[in-house]
Amino acid sequence: MIAVGGYYLNPLPDVLVRASDPIAGGVGGSRQELCGALAGGVMVLGALWGRVSAQEDDKVVYDLAKRFRERFAATFGLTQCGPIRDAQPEAEKRCGAVVEKAARMLVEMIEEQRQQTPFRGAYPSSG
Repeated sequence: MIAVGGYYLNPLPDVLVRASDPIAGGVGGSRQELCGALAGGVMVLGALWGRVSAQEDDKVVYDLAKRFRERFAATFGLTQCGPIRDAQPEAEKRCGAVVEKAARMLVEMIEEQRQQTPFRGAYPSSG
C-alpha cells in the first residue's frame, strides 16, 4: 500500500515508510487487529489529504477513509487481518492478493478524488 503512496508522493517520505512498518500483519504480525492493507491505505489518504493543523478542515480525508474502509469490508467481508488472511486460498496466505485488490481500490479512489480536490501540500501530479 505504501508503494501507492510512493507513486503519488514521489519521492516517498522515509517517515511514511517507517510509520507503516509495524501495522503489517494486523499490528506487529499479531493478526489480531486491522488488516495492514487497510491501515496502509488510510495512511496514504492521510498523507495526501490530511490536515496539519486544527484549523484545517478534515472532512475530505475522513470521508475518503470511511469510504475506503467500506469498500474494503465489502470486498473482503471484514477488516481484521487474521480472518481475511485465513479466508485466502492456501497458496496466497501471504496476503498478496489482498494487498493487490486493496491497492487497486485505493488508486481508484485517489484518482476519483483528485479530480475534485487537489492534494494538500506540494505533491507532484503523478500519473
